[in-house]
Amino acid sequence: MSELTRIPAPDGVAPAAPYSHVVMGTGRLVAISGQLALDEDGKPVGEGDPAAQARQVFENLRRCLGAAGATFDDVVKLTYFVTDMGYMPATREARAAHIPDDRLPASSAVQVAALVPPVFLMEIEAYAIEAYAIVAG
Repeated sequence: MSELTRIPAPDGVAPAAPYSHVVMGTGRLVAISGQLALDEDGKPVGEGDPAAQARQVFENLRRCLGAAGATFDDVVKLTYFVTDMGYMPATREARAAHIPDDRLPASSAVQVAALVPPVFLMEIEAYAIEAYAIVAG
């Protein structure tokens, strides 16, 4: 796990909720492509259901982070692409199942006209900093 510093409200910047304005750390950058609500067989999950899609997206993010030796504790930034801002409560609920409030990453949310294919209501990408492994010589 990386040692990350989170600054929820730098001097002169209004406090953010529910995310941190600044997250920094030292380690190996891990970039996770935008994840969709696809199961392990590539089939869409939760058609028309933002909560089901958000849960699947966060499960896919967890698996991708794990493949890089990282966890949600290492995430420094999440970017949400949603077709309706009304889906953000569902994404926050799914995020809360993986990331406690005292470890919130920096975040951006963008409403888009559509995702490819249009059955998807959201896509979420992540950046993490995974700690360097120290190897004794």
